[in-house]
Amino acid sequence: MLRRMTPYLFVLPLLAFIAVFTYVPIVQSMNLSVREWDFLSPTKPFVGLDNYRLLLDSREFWNALRVTAVFAIISVPLRLLLALFIATQLLRETWVSRIMRGALFLPAVTSTVAIGVVFSWVFSTDYGMMNALLKSIGLPKIAWLQEPHVALWVLIFVNTWKQLGYDIIIYIAGLQAIGPELYDAAAVDGGRKGHVFRRITVPLVMPTTYFLLMISVIEAFQVFTIVDVMTKGGPAGATDMLVNMLYRVGFNLFDIGVGSALAVLLFILLITLAVIKSRVIGRKVHYEA
Repeated sequence: MLRRMTPYLFVLPLLAFIAVFTYVPIVQSMNLSVREWDFLSPTKPFVGLDNYRLLLDSREFWNALRVTAVFAIISVPLRLLLALFIATQLLRETWVSRIMRGALFLPAVTSTVAIGVVFSWVFSTDYGMMNALLKSIGLPKIAWLQEPHVALWVLIFVNTWKQLGYDIIIYIAGLQAIGPELYDAAAVDGGRKGHVFRRITVPLVMPTTYFLLMISVIEAFQVFTIVDVMTKGGPAGATDMLVNMLYRVGFNLFDIGVGSALAVLLFILLITLAVIKSRVIGRKVHYEA
């Protein structure tokens, strides 16, 4: 009996950690989403689906959902395309490619707050480096973080710059797993580079693409720190993401019920997107035995 239980005893601390810090908070958030609470009140009256109705009737919620969706739709494909292209260029084991890999990966392990502060200076209207460059070539200043139609593009650029190195390293690992004999056979058959890339590289790297797509979409819908440091959701709500709204409602306005309802809706949205992606894209992914 003890011998059978030994493997479970080894994983018991990890299971307990996951239960306490993942599953219990999820259940608690679902419970709070149907109650009214402000952190201080000793009672948490049950209000049913009122918190969800309040959110769905809120123009602020739909704006945050739209902005987050636009951010994900633009940033995720941009990241993956750039990462795949750069990974193919850095695939060869040379000292230059190793240095470039390290340099590109460095932002992924750098503090997000530090990155946000630095790029806030870079894109500053009055003394930023970007406007200094524009001035040097005779172009007018741009209010990068104050213009509603520009600020979101700045955040997409900064987030892509930070996350790109991680995607590149994962893509390099996926490309290195492709057998060189396939490229040799294509070369013998006279295959062109573009044809070989489309017919061999892209299909065989699809498991890596699928993995990166899943985690990139989740990351895009949970982006918070860059927005909080650089724009606070402004100007005029142009960069107001779902998680920023969640933080503002829950921890600034102390409306824990509505904040929990927003967290539950975000959780359901991400689960739904994951299922759709597994049905649509997952079927096209083939893993080697």
